[in-house]
Parts: sequence; structure tokens; C-alpha cells
Amino acid sequence: MAAEGGHGGSDTASYIGHHLQNLQVCKAETGDWVWNECAGNIWALNVDSMFWSVLLGLIFVFLFRKAAKKSSTSKPTKWQAFVEIVVEIVDGSVKDTFHGKSSLIAPLALTIFVWVFLMNLMDLVPVDWIPLGAAAVGIPYMKVVPTTDVNVTFGMSIAVFVLILFYTIKNKGITGFIGELTLHPIAPSFKGPAILAAPIIIAFNFILESVALLAKPLSLSLRLFGNMFAGELIFILIALVGWFQLPLHFGWAVFHVLIVTLQAFIFMMLTIVYLSLASESH
Repeated sequence: MAAEGGHGGSDTASYIGHHLQNLQVCKAETGDWVWNECAGNIWALNVDSMFWSVLLGLIFVFLFRKAAKKSSTSKPTKWQAFVEIVVEIVDGSVKDTFHGKSSLIAPLALTIFVWVFLMNLMDLVPVDWIPLGAAAVGIPYMKVVPTTDVNVTFGMSIAVFVLILFYTIKNKGITGFIGELTLHPIAPSFKGPAILAAPIIIAFNFILESVALLAKPLSLSLRLFGNMFAGELIFILIALVGWFQLPLHFGWAVFHVLIVTLQAFIFMMLTIVYLSLASESH
């Protein structure tokens, strides 16, 4: 949620630009490491995104490990009951969607859902609070929603993409993987005169299936990034209203809770679906 204005004498464009700027570090042409002078440098590191994503991941591990260590069947705590509900929902989604055999999928799905949810949830923190606190200790920029950084969402989707390739090759072999890319959706004929068209059909299939394969990580990353970035931008625009922001602010925050949860669930479900397709033998 947004704070009351908080941008002082800065104009609207600079206020929005400041809140959308990551804290960056990169290596300059001189060989020195520099802060926030990384425009056009593809090797720039978004330090704030890395910090918050790792911190939230550690919080997830700590809270769920605590619930597991102190679990009790006779006197379960409210937190234990909540964690069990989340685990059961995720486990049910995996059982209904994943048709292969792997002990990794359920823990992976739980990690993705809770971790992405926590990162998305940072969008409800008032937009000025943490940046102003960071500025007070000399840190000029501080974006606190990791999923509004396309590098974070794309990094997660690449990890899922690697697992897709791994499960495809593991369950179907190299020949099966190549066959999926070249023999579908149009099956070429290798008998009679039709064999002359086989190379063209195989090339067409390869282009079509390669695009479909690469679209999986792109759809995962850009869908999450686009929705969360748009939500953050709306909170920033609401903050510009000043003291009159509260009704808009509250209404959008309530609606955004649904977006925060839904986007985490969608990222998890698409991951399960993609890995299920990769694990099917036919």
C-alpha cells in the first residue's frame, strides 16, 4: 500500500522514476565497481531484488521449518494448521495435475507458491516507507518487490525450463526429445515420393515446436512480471494523490491481495503442468 505522498518537491516523473529504479552495482569500463551508473550494462546486478528475494526465501524456510519441528497431533497451533492447509492445497494440485513419478515436484511446487506469494506480498508495503528508510541511511534506491524485476521472474522461469529439459530427456531420452521437436505436429512420411517433403516438414515442425518450447519460460516470467509491475505502478500513482489517497489506496490493496495470491498460484500450476508434460512418455 502507498504512503501519503512522500515525494517532497520532486515532480511526478522523477518520483515515479525513483521508485521504479533498482539499486544497482556493475563493473565500469575502468574496471572499478560502481553503484547506480549501470545504464546499458547487461551485467548490472540489482542488489535490492537479490536481497529481498533471498531474505523472503529464508523467511519461508524458517517459518515452515518451525511449524514442522513443533508440529503436534494433540495440540496443533494455529500456525501449524495454516501451514498444513497450504501444504494440502499444493499437494492436491500436484496429485491432480502431475502424472509422472517424482519426489521433487511437490516440494518444488510448495516452494514456488509460497516464495512467489511472499515476494508479491511486498507490493502491499507502503511505497514510501522502505525507500525513505533506506535513504535515511544513505541508500538512494530501494525496490522491495522482487517480482517487479524481470530479471528475478526470468531467473525463476529459466530454472523451471532447465527442469523441463531434464525431465523430458530423462523420461523420453535424447531421441524422444528430438522427435518431439521434429516429428510433431505434422508427421513426415519416409516412404515413396513423400520422402522428398520430409526435410521441409521436419524443419517446419522444429521451428514450430522450438517456439512453443521457448514460450514456456517466457510466459512464466513475463506474466508474473507484467501483473506485479502494473500493480506496483498503480500504487505509486495512488501515492501521488497525497492525503486523499486512502479510499483508493484501500480499495486497490484489497483487490491486489487477490492478484498477489493468484499470480503465485498460476506460476506454480504452470510449472506443474509443464513438468507433467515433460514426464509423459507418449
